[in-house]
Order: sequence, then structure tokens, then C-alpha cells
Amino acid sequence: MKRYLLMWFIALPILLVAIPATLVYWFAPNAPSAGPANVAVSVPDNLPDPGPPLDVKVYRTEKKVVETMPLETYIVGVVAAEMPAEFELEALKAQAMAARTYIVRRLSESKLDDVPQGAQVLDTVQHQVYMDDSQRRERWKDQYEWKNQRILQAVRATAGIVLTYDGKPIDATFFSTSNGFTENSGEYWEKPIPYLKSVPSPWDIQSPRYEETVTMTTAQLEKSLGVRLAQEASTNGSWFQIESKTTGNRVGKISIGGKEFTGREFREKLNLNSSSFTMELRGNQVFITTKGYGHGVGMSQWGANGMAKSGKNAEQIVKYFYQGISLQNFTKIIPV
Repeated sequence: MKRYLLMWFIALPILLVAIPATLVYWFAPNAPSAGPANVAVSVPDNLPDPGPPLDVKVYRTEKKVVETMPLETYIVGVVAAEMPAEFELEALKAQAMAARTYIVRRLSESKLDDVPQGAQVLDTVQHQVYMDDSQRRERWKDQYEWKNQRILQAVRATAGIVLTYDGKPIDATFFSTSNGFTENSGEYWEKPIPYLKSVPSPWDIQSPRYEETVTMTTAQLEKSLGVRLAQEASTNGSWFQIESKTTGNRVGKISIGGKEFTGREFREKLNLNSSSFTMELRGNQVFITTKGYGHGVGMSQWGANGMAKSGKNAEQIVKYFYQGISLQNFTKIIPV
């Protein structure tokens, strides 16, 4: 009898707690369902556009087909292709705004003769590189989840925002790495644009493409430039002449083999990383050292990342590299 009373004395408190708890769990209006912990949730690739929808027709170069997709889905694919997902979130946001501005400007101007089959934009460097979800999975493999989420976060945070000057979308040019300065547009493209002005970008020194040296023979140099070096070039230190430098400390004009080239022409003919370069002749070998990677006009991606690391937000970044601009919703530019 005593044992029975003892067992009842122990069990009664347990029953008083367990029965109400069970009733609350089963009959509560929003009872949580059990599931495995730490499971990554995949966000859909198709993101809704803010306000009325705007579709983009992208010519997929490899498949030779036109794919139509929402604007923000297109921007996700461009940011993923054009900027490392490892970059700071504020830099990715700046890239998202620049990419969105590019396509909105292109659509608003309706100059689409350079795209086949009724498309509006190519998926290559000729316009903006674009990667769809399957390409991102293939490239990122087991890092896909966190990288894709990071890109999605940057695009969502800036959804619909474009960069404007005098109420119109800007030519939001960008490039990888500067030589320490961006370039005046008029000194590279011979067309001055008020918001594309040279600014210091000291953060780019962290880029793996900041400085590189390429080597070629004098014969290769002559063939690429269409010149003939003087026989005494190997012993004469003045075998070429830098005639001028740009505001961004790149080669403005250079004379070599009796011809004069702009820094841009010289870079393109020799396929150099940058028009910021020095040259050295050793026997019949030419050593060309470049600083920076890209044309140098507009936003430096490594500069944007450096600014973000120093605490600057995306708006501060784009307003630094694109002088005097404003931020607007794309619906103010393209009625939809």
C-alpha cells in the first residue's frame, strides 16, 4: 500500500504537467511542425519586380535562343557573373544598381540593332555577362547556396533602383581594377561625360590583377603594331616615347617605330590589361608591366569592395564613382 501511494505521489505531478502541455501542442492554432535542423532553404530564382513588371529579352549566345525573364531575375544573373560573390554586400549592391541602370538605359533608348532574334541584350561582355541558375550551380558547386543567397540579398535590397543624371539613366560603366585612379571618360573614349570623372581609388592595390608583366618578342610587337623598330633600339633607351599622360595617370599618347598611338589603341592592339603601362627592352624581348585591369572608366569593382570594407554603403560608393548622380526607381524612367 505504501509503495502504491509513493508511486502515485511521484506520477501525479508529471501527469499534471504533461497532459496540459500535450493539449496545448495539438490544439494551439499555429503549432510548429517538427523538421530537421540547419537545413538550407533555397530562395526561388524568379524574383518579383517592385511595382509593375518589366521583362528583359536576353539572347543566350551558346544556345542561340532568346530567353524572357523579369528584370530582377536578370540582375541576379548579371551580378553573379560580373562580381565575385565573396565581395562585401554593399559592393554587391552597388554592382546591382549599376547593372540595372545599364539595361534600363538600353531599353529606354531602344537601340537594339546589335542583338539578333528580337532580343534586347546579349549575355556576354559586349553588353553584360549573365549566368542563369543552372550555370551558377555548375560554377559554384557546393558553395552555391551561400553565394546565391548573398547575390539575391544584394539585388533585393536595391530592387528597382537605377542611377540617373538629369533624370536619365547614366552610362554606368564599370571595370575590375584601377591603377589607383579611375579615368576621365573623355580621355579614353574621346567623349566627356560629366559624371564619369577621374577619382582616386587606392583600394585597388588589393586586387590580384593590380600589376602584371607580359613578355613578347620585338617581332611580335612590330607585327601587332604594324611598325618597324630601328636597329639601334636594343642599345638606345629612347626606343619609344610617352607623349602624354591622362588625368588617371595612364598613357595618353605613345610614339614608337615612327607611329603615334593613343594609350587605348596601344592597349587594344597588344591585348594589354590596362593603358597604364611601362616597357623595358632586353635584347629581342619586350617586357610590358601594366597596372590595373580594364578600361578604367566609371566604377572600379575592387575599389567598390575596398570602400565597402572601410564602412561606406552602396549609395556612397556609386555616388563616389559616378559624380553628381541621383537614385531613382526604374518606373520613373520607363513607363510600364
